[in-house]
Amino acid sequence: MEKRCSWAESNLLMQNYHDEEWCRPSWDDRYIFELLTLEGAQAGLSWNIVLSKREAYLEAFNHFDILQCAELTDEDLAAVKENYSVIKHEVKIQSVRTNAQAVLNILKEWDSFAAFLWSYTDGKPILNNWKTDAEIPAQSSLSVQLSKDLKKRGFKFVGPVTTYSFMQAIGMVNDHIESCAYRTPKD
Repeated sequence: MEKRCSWAESNLLMQNYHDEEWCRPSWDDRYIFELLTLEGAQAGLSWNIVLSKREAYLEAFNHFDILQCAELTDEDLAAVKENYSVIKHEVKIQSVRTNAQAVLNILKEWDSFAAFLWSYTDGKPILNNWKTDAEIPAQSSLSVQLSKDLKKRGFKFVGPVTTYSFMQAIGMVNDHIESCAYRTPKD
């Protein structure tokens, strides 16, 4: 059996996310927006809960089409809360529209949302060298900086801890422990 980071051992959903997505670099704006939304939805909850609702989020928010999410009306957002198995926190649901609009504003300055984000690491993943999961920080000076910048641009649910998790999710930071079989992607 291959060794993986211990946080991912709880169930198959967590294992698959860990093995196939976590800390893998992405430059796909739609996917990045999806993970930004899911990480924001996680605030105060477990990642397992969010992953279990991922399909409902994909359906509710048009597979995270950024333009469509930016154009959601208050009625659309109320319908998402009522009709889909998403986290029912009203402000988190509203943040999907707010954050999509903020992404569109970034696209006026940058070629892509990914290019904007990856500019914080000069386009290269930060590879950390942790021996145990306990060493992995909840935030970093870079996540604090990016969080402040995102907030200035109107993003919601992007505190430094959420932003650090987001950076891990899209591969800006690789926090697989040194002994993890998935530290280097198996493509």
